[in-house]
Amino acid sequence: MSVSSSATPTWVPRKRRGAEFFLTILAVVIGILAYCAVGLGVEGRIPGDVYKLAVGLIVLAVSAHVIVRKVAPYADPVLLPLVLALNGIGLAMIYRIDLARSARNPDWSPLANQQLIWTLLGLIAFAAVLILVRDHRRLQAMTYTFGLIAIGLLILPLLPGLGRTVNGSRIWIRVGPIGFQPGELAKICLAIFFAGYLVVKRDALALAGRRFMGIDLPRGRDLGPILVGWLVSLGILVFQRDLGSSLLFFGLFVVLLYIATERPGWLLVGGALFLAGAYFGYLAFGHVQVRVDAWLDPFGNPDQNGQLISGLYGLAHGGLLGRGLGLGSPDLTPYAYSDFIADSLGEEIGLAGLMAILLIYALIVERGLRIALVCRDAFGKLLAAGLAISLALQVFVVVGGVTRLIPLTGLTTPFLSYGGSSILMNWAIIGLLLRISDQTRRPAPEISTFDRDEETQVVKSV
Repeated sequence: MSVSSSATPTWVPRKRRGAEFFLTILAVVIGILAYCAVGLGVEGRIPGDVYKLAVGLIVLAVSAHVIVRKVAPYADPVLLPLVLALNGIGLAMIYRIDLARSARNPDWSPLANQQLIWTLLGLIAFAAVLILVRDHRRLQAMTYTFGLIAIGLLILPLLPGLGRTVNGSRIWIRVGPIGFQPGELAKICLAIFFAGYLVVKRDALALAGRRFMGIDLPRGRDLGPILVGWLVSLGILVFQRDLGSSLLFFGLFVVLLYIATERPGWLLVGGALFLAGAYFGYLAFGHVQVRVDAWLDPFGNPDQNGQLISGLYGLAHGGLLGRGLGLGSPDLTPYAYSDFIADSLGEEIGLAGLMAILLIYALIVERGLRIALVCRDAFGKLLAAGLAISLALQVFVVVGGVTRLIPLTGLTTPFLSYGGSSILMNWAIIGLLLRISDQTRRPAPEISTFDRDEETQVVKSV
């Protein structure tokens, strides 16, 4: 029986489907075992509700796996299990901090249950992206719409009565009891806008101008886009006092600009503008000076830098192999469940465990860049690269800050840290990557026998 030229095969080998399902279950088991280890370490017994948690996580993971197989059967088989493993480890660590905080403060409100609810909502957002976005190329038609949405989202926290200042940064909005970080959604919108814009303008931006020290610099007339990106990043730093987001957005644009044009000159110009903006921020804003001083000499002012010092002592206490889940003191570090969750994990599972988690992040980024590499359309290539790079930059900025590699910025660690907006939007990013992957890996439609005979007759007649 011939296959119509308009049909697309949806058959996936049984062995591959079995392997994907096994990886998904294994990822969930890692989180459940970590949860049990926390209970054994803190209370000397397995938590009584572990069965409910196990059933809930397995149902969520299997549902996500089935949705991927139904609507994106050719998508990358490794991304979903990797993210599920990170999410499970994060839940276990937040539960660990809940136990420690509850022992010290009976009024402590547990966060693990809320994080589980946010994970459920994140998986719903993940499924919604896969179901609603059937072809990522259609997003290119709304390039400037997404750009305007991103600008609107970044402005929202500055509106009186709506925006909230938390820990010195005005990056939150609150509507009734619900708080949200618009910058998390703006990150996705900006990635779509940058990809769509650079696909159209990359030929002009790739033209070289003057040659300086062996590097072809861009023409002066083409510097507009990167200057706009630089000014937007400075605006975020000035008005929202958010060093991490400004670094993330500007770095994302510069890297995508380099990928689109393959001109090292853009990296040179971007690096120079970054250094200029960083120096301006250091001179103009006291909170930037505080973070730079804490980076250079955290022990010079223990009262002011106690959070960073506590995190560093936690890492030192963990050593190479860690104290064991439930056996450390991560609750002594403020915001151990969000900004400093990497230090909390480093104390309990050690440098080896923390490196394993960073390796999982590296695999997620590698799969994203692999999707970009094999993608057949330019827009999908840039979008996949942008989404993968945004995750890489965020992990680098967060982990680099809490380990004193770079100044502390205050972003959340994707899939590990407590936070609803972060979980929702990062799961949406994985959904977009899987959609692009499915479109890229999907076999080309076969031509039926009738179409081949008809084509042969046309050729003979010519």
